[in-house]
Parts: sequence; structure tokens; C-alpha cells
Amino acid sequence: MFKRDVQQVKDLILRTIREQGLEMPLLQKRLVEAWPEVAGPVVQRYTLNTYIYNQTLYVRLSNPALRSDLSMQRQELTKKLNDAVGEQVITDIRFN
Repeated sequence: MFKRDVQQVKDLILRTIREQGLEMPLLQKRLVEAWPEVAGPVVQRYTLNTYIYNQTLYVRLSNPALRSDLSMQRQELTKKLNDAVGEQVITDIRFN
């Protein structure tokens, strides 16, 4: 008898994603999509745009008071967002 090299489909897909260099863009997309859940519905209501550039999440807000409040919570929000995706994707958050 011969031995078969059996692998799970999940492992094959993850390996292919890594080889193609698509892992980080997918994690970044998941992190941006996690923003409403982590920030909460009140903050989401005032969020106009979110994007990641150079490991920094940029969040455009329509409320200046909320912007200053969230600036003081940057480290906590950064940790929560990275925990939500299970990887360190961002190192900082900037509020515009």
C-alpha cells in the first residue's frame, strides 16, 4: 500500500493566500470591517471613511468632539481592532 499526503482544504487555501501575498490585504479588509463593531454604533454614526495606510488606520469623523475623545483612546482601540482580526495589522490610529 502507498501512503497518501492528505491535507485539509483550509490549509491549502491559507498556504495559497500567503504564497500569493494576499494575507495582509485580507486582514486589513477584515480590520476595517471590524471598526463599527469595536467602536460602537454611536461612533459609527459619525464615521465618514476608514482606510489603512502604512500600518495606520485613518478614520474620518464628522464630529470634532468625538475626534478628540477617540484620540485619547487610540492605544486601546488599536489593541481591540488587532485582537478582532487575530493579527497585528495596525500600529496606530489617526482621526481626521
